[in-house]
Amino acid sequence: MVSRAGAGAGQSGAAATPDAGDTKRYEQRLSRLLVAFLSSGLAFLLAPGGLLGAWSLLSISRSRSPGVVPPALLQAHGHAQVYGWVGSFILGIGFHSLARLRGGRVRLGLAWACWAMWTAGVALRWWGGVSGWHWRLLLPASAVLEITAFLLFQTTAFGAHRRHAARVSDTRGAVTPGPAPINGSAPAPAAAGRSGAPGWVLLVLTGAAGCLLTLLMNLAADICHAGWTATRVFSPGYDTRLVTLMGWAFLVPFIWGFSTRWLPIFAGFRAAPDWLARWLIALVAAGTLATLAGWFLPAALCWLAAAVLAAAGLGVLRPAVQKAKTQGIHPGFPIFLRLAYGWLLVAAALGVWAGLRPGVPGLLGAARHALTVGFVAAMVVTIGCRVLPAFAGMKRLFSPALMGWSLALVNLGCLARVTCEVLAYPGWLAPAWTVLPFSAAIEGAGLALFAYNLARTLASPPAHLQPAAA
Repeated sequence: MVSRAGAGAGQSGAAATPDAGDTKRYEQRLSRLLVAFLSSGLAFLLAPGGLLGAWSLLSISRSRSPGVVPPALLQAHGHAQVYGWVGSFILGIGFHSLARLRGGRVRLGLAWACWAMWTAGVALRWWGGVSGWHWRLLLPASAVLEITAFLLFQTTAFGAHRRHAARVSDTRGAVTPGPAPINGSAPAPAAAGRSGAPGWVLLVLTGAAGCLLTLLMNLAADICHAGWTATRVFSPGYDTRLVTLMGWAFLVPFIWGFSTRWLPIFAGFRAAPDWLARWLIALVAAGTLATLAGWFLPAALCWLAAAVLAAAGLGVLRPAVQKAKTQGIHPGFPIFLRLAYGWLLVAAALGVWAGLRPGVPGLLGAARHALTVGFVAAMVVTIGCRVLPAFAGMKRLFSPALMGWSLALVNLGCLARVTCEVLAYPGWLAPAWTVLPFSAAIEGAGLALFAYNLARTLASPPAHLQPAAA
């Protein structure tokens, strides 16, 4: 009896070994995919995005007129920052998070095709917009590549989650796991919405819908301009709609979703209530419809209501209920999170002010910058330094001190930029024009430090191998 049991145990262990090895190889390949998305995102951050933005702001400061920079350059800069940098990060994190949710797996061949088409599409869009070289072909082609890549993302990452959710729904009494319990309490009720999907997944799906909407708008405009106009520049009204939806309908819901998922675990904030995701989705939908209709003030009021609701519901405005997990990162991690959500409120308030005073220059631009740099970029840096080293192969952040310096510089530069843009553009304070280039330099230095810190982290061996490597 004993020998048979031992033999059976030995056979079971031998059978389990290939599965464990296959899982390890899959995890390594998934980490390499994430590193590819992060690397291309950093490349777009430093070259097409950051340098072009700094040059544009320097030209504006010298001439003391925002109209001195060609609109084609500004639109190419914005596209590279939103889709090239942040979009690449979101897709990479989305593959890693959604695919791993409750044991799901992605088809890595399709995921690599997604990375190749997304990177090529953004690069072609930037080059065609800046140089004008064969732009009638490059711009529509780039838009098609981006949409195709996004649809591949939908069918792989979200498909893996949907397939597993269908299997879970077939089991009676199955419980959807949520964020980790806080102080021994029960799991957060915000983990699941009425549809059975976690609230953070619903918000990410909303951001995905916003991304698809903006990509379709970009494709429609590129086709119309390539076929029936003499310029590659979008009209001011259309560009305002597109840029607004890029921020509030695409980027912000994604960040809210990952905030709902991670802030209670890593920052010790209170878990969001279960109704929060549904209300935020409703406000985003209302703001999107108002923006498409050209009702910018009602849309701005929707964004303001959503920002206040998100900051309150995610526990950002209340004391934490548990100590933040800051081992291996900068201890100011929860402070920088609160600052980012403070910038979200500032951006929404400036948007309402711009809606009330549409004739005042600088207000809308300051609102956009507070949103894209103060909130989106700061959240990417803060959350990225916390989760990306582990996602990329159980690595350790290269330098927590550089994380703190990069976030301090990004927040300082954003404060100078937003303040001076509000004061300089309407002519309320002429000396503010001279500060604008310094704000770009400060922000650029902060983002460059983040890129260097993350690049060194990705190039390092896993944490458990670092002592041996040293």
